[in-house]
Amino acid sequence: MSAMAPQPLVLRDVHVPPAPSWWPPAPGWWLVLVGVLILVAVPLAWLYWKRTRRARLVALFDRNCTSALAPPMQVASASELLRRAARRVDPKADRLQGEAWLKFLDGKQGSDFSQGVGQLLKDGGFRPRIDPRQLEQLRDLARARFVALMEGQR
Repeated sequence: MSAMAPQPLVLRDVHVPPAPSWWPPAPGWWLVLVGVLILVAVPLAWLYWKRTRRARLVALFDRNCTSALAPPMQVASASELLRRAARRVDPKADRLQGEAWLKFLDGKQGSDFSQGVGQLLKDGGFRPRIDPRQLEQLRDLARARFVALMEGQR
């Protein structure tokens, strides 16, 4: 009988598992991506909302002022809109009269109402005729102040 001959020992090379694929990312990376998207989307949405709100306020002002055909009625309409907007900043502001009202409208920006074309608000609604250039300047000034008041700026 022959003794069993030992089998030669065959060693095989070490097999390294394949590297993990980059797709799909781990759940933590999905959370990071969602967080970054939120950090970008929220300010963009806020800017979009602010811009469209401002455009709606300008359109509201223009629609109300131009619906009145006579220039004195346009001045009266602008004054009424400014008084409504002023209540958002100060509940008693719509009761101000004369120079006090114009100084309130000046706010911190300057003196365009109390010393400039804004003085047309005092008596422009009662004048028989108004210079079209003054009316246009007043409308631009009042529109800007209306939007600022509606946004809560003093």
